[in-house]
Amino acid sequence: MPNNRPHALVIVFDGIEEIEALTPVDILRRAEVDVTVASVDGSPSVTGRNQITFSADTSLSLASKQTFDLVILPGGPGVLDLAEDQNVRDVLVGQDKAGRELAAICAAPKILAQHGILDERDATSHISVRDTLPRASNAAVVVDQHLTTSQGLGTAVEFSLTLVEKLRGKTAAQEIAASIHYTASN
Repeated sequence: MPNNRPHALVIVFDGIEEIEALTPVDILRRAEVDVTVASVDGSPSVTGRNQITFSADTSLSLASKQTFDLVILPGGPGVLDLAEDQNVRDVLVGQDKAGRELAAICAAPKILAQHGILDERDATSHISVRDTLPRASNAAVVVDQHLTTSQGLGTAVEFSLTLVEKLRGKTAAQEIAASIHYTASN
């Protein structure tokens, strides 16, 4: 029997904001989304900005040969080192051109902007890079077509639930929110 579950890719790297990477992994898996965690440098181990080390499932070079329903680029200080990484660029631009879901949080939308992905699209990011976005918003989470962006660590749960809604529907997102006792603050 074929697996009809959505498949997401989370790109990870040293210097990542751990919560921005692992919250989407956790919440998407709760929603029965297959999630692959791929390290940019191919190392099986990633060390975040707060010295939390975790394992990747594979390398980005191997994962990039697959098709994903969603690609997520978390933030953190290490994300700015990825601006010139050709493999990261190819994955992000390819996902966008195919019209498949693409998401970035914290400083990561700056990388999308540098590759022209945010041209003519509303987006948000961490305040430290918001002025680099062509059409910046102050909202916690912004959805513009197949692109979802978010401000940072404090918005990681809302960001992740938005991604669940896009892949699995509103009911699934509401069920996950209730199961983790998440209440949106408005």
